[in-house]
Amino acid sequence: MRLEVQQNVPLAPLTTLGVGGNARFFAVARQPSDVEEAVAFARRQKLPLFVLGGGSNLVVSDRGFAGLVLQVGIQGMEQREEQGKLLFEAGAGVNWDEFVAHCVSLNCAGVECLSGIPGSVGGTPVQNVGAYGQEVAQTITGVLAYDLGKARVRELGAAECGFSYRASIFNTTDCGRYIILRVTYGLSPGAPPQLRYADLHRHFAGCGGTPTLAEVREAVRIIRGRKGMLIVPGDPDSRSAGSFFKNPVLSASQHQDLVQRANARGLQLPSYPALDQQKKVSAAWLVENSGFHKGYSKGQAGISSKHALAIVNRGAASAGEILALKEEIQARVEQAWGIRLEPEPVFLGF
Repeated sequence: MRLEVQQNVPLAPLTTLGVGGNARFFAVARQPSDVEEAVAFARRQKLPLFVLGGGSNLVVSDRGFAGLVLQVGIQGMEQREEQGKLLFEAGAGVNWDEFVAHCVSLNCAGVECLSGIPGSVGGTPVQNVGAYGQEVAQTITGVLAYDLGKARVRELGAAECGFSYRASIFNTTDCGRYIILRVTYGLSPGAPPQLRYADLHRHFAGCGGTPTLAEVREAVRIIRGRKGMLIVPGDPDSRSAGSFFKNPVLSASQHQDLVQRANARGLQLPSYPALDQQKKVSAAWLVENSGFHKGYSKGQAGISSKHALAIVNRGAASAGEILALKEEIQARVEQAWGIRLEPEPVFLGF
């Protein structure tokens, strides 16, 4: 077997949150054939298999994972023109922000507002990564994946991926079925940047004219940095899994109930239209109006001093402390507002 399989490998250093125990077995797939070897190894040993990307959206339990953790490190990027679009095929292990920087350098629009998001290309289709008015579902044209159910590699078109808000078939109906090997994005050469969010409008207020893609990318990184959502070595707020809770999407009646609860407390609920006749509301607002504040601490776990949605590791947090804070936040928000916040990260080994 060409694939190198290691034993008892610490997983905490492979995640941005930095908590958790060891993987019983660990391997890195640098090409698609490595993935097939890893799957065969796990099946021979009767081991559960977990696929690790950039580790930016992951909470590992203190006891670790008693199976095989496969880190997909497939690199490489190719591009071609097709029907007015520039298609970029990127290996699942390509660093996401470096991919965005490359696309912006070629003046191709479609992912500029997704700058500064940690992790790798392979993780982006899973939760339909989005920020500042863009999401990858708007540009993904295809996903090459290993189908564990049929033991073969197959290409899935965008429609087959079932994209919705922070979701796809890869984390819902077919969770655990596919290992993503490569993603193809169709971007628009020479198109203007998207400026849908108030933060970006404020950043460019008074500048005159339309900013370039490079200027929007830099602005997004600055804004993310202010919110502690940019991985900066030495910044204590960087040791997080990003936004820990999804923004709830409510029906009209649920939204009206929430507005009434807020009005009764002398508060105004910020919101914006979401899917069809539903309303998406700010999870950060719910957290901050449930008795929490930026910088709140509970043991070695805490809330970022810059953003109420980021749970951070203060330096020596256990996964148990992270989980306890998560549950405390969920319980208080539900008690105050009647809404159960749904976490964004993947939980491994719990």
